[in-house]
Amino acid sequence: MPPLCAQYGAGVRLAQRPAGLIILPGAGGGRDNRTLLALEAGLTPVDDDGGAAHPAAPPLRVVRAEFANRTAGKSGPERPAIAVAHVHTLGTQLAADLGVPTTQIVVGGRSFGGRMASIAVAEGLEVAGLLLLSYPLHPPGKPETLRIAHLAAITTPVLAVSGEKDPFGTPAELREHLAVIPPQPEPHGGRSQ
Repeated sequence: MPPLCAQYGAGVRLAQRPAGLIILPGAGGGRDNRTLLALEAGLTPVDDDGGAAHPAAPPLRVVRAEFANRTAGKSGPERPAIAVAHVHTLGTQLAADLGVPTTQIVVGGRSFGGRMASIAVAEGLEVAGLLLLSYPLHPPGKPETLRIAHLAAITTPVLAVSGEKDPFGTPAELREHLAVIPPQPEPHGGRSQ
C-alpha cells in the first residue's frame, strides 16, 4: 500500500528548540481546521492522566491564526500582499509576547496559509523554520502554472507534508520543486562528516 503522505525535509533539524509556532489555514478555512487542530494537539504534551504535562522545557506555544478576511466574516482568500503582511505581524507579535526574537518562531500553514508564510519568509521574515502542509504548488489540474518563484529566496529550514493524491501538488512534485530551496547548514552540535 503506498504511503498516504510524503515529506520534503524530513531530516530537517533546527538550530534550537523553537519557542512558538504560528499556523494559518487554507484560503477557505479557519483556525479551527481539523488539520491545524490535530497539529496543535500533537504538539501539546500531555501527562498520563490526559492533562498538560510539565516538561523541563517550556511547552511550544502554538497559535492557530486567522486571516483578516475570515475574522471580518468574509469568505475567500486575502489578497496575497495583505496576507503576507499579516504573517509578518503575527510573527513579530508572538515573538514579542514570548520575549524572544522571530528567529525562535516557526511559521507555516495549510495550503494558502503555508504559501503566504513561505512568501513572508522569502521576503525577509527571519524565523526558525517553515512548516508547509499541503503546499499549493499549482492550481488543481494545472501543473504548468507553478507558484514557486519565491522559493529560492527561502533561507530557513523547511518541512513540507503533502498527501499522495493532493491535487495542488503531489509529494513527488514537492520534492522536485522545493529542491530549489538552498540546503541549510547542520546546526551547531549536529553531526559532522
